[in-house]
Amino acid sequence: MSSQIRAAHILLMYKGAMRSQATRSKEEALSAISEILAEIKEGADFEQLARQYSDCPSSEDGGDLGFFPQGAMVPEFEVAAFALASGEISGVVETPFGFHLIQRTD
Repeated sequence: MSSQIRAAHILLMYKGAMRSQATRSKEEALSAISEILAEIKEGADFEQLARQYSDCPSSEDGGDLGFFPQGAMVPEFEVAAFALASGEISGVVETPFGFHLIQRTD
């Protein structure tokens, strides 16, 4: 396993999630992220959807998080990201920050 990888993500926060200013409920966030995943599976561009929907400041860069080593991200995110093959996109991943879709880009 690589000691560092590069990934992008789409984050949908919800009311009560860590650092969240979102007003949507957890259920609304899960429904919305599931719809975004369906769009991706139908061929939509991950980077474009990240710019459009992600609540993370990385949305300006199409969700790009750059390279990061193991231990840099919260455990749920790290486990999912490091399990992906290059180019692969995760299912919905829940962390204390909300719901993510992760694309490994290295």
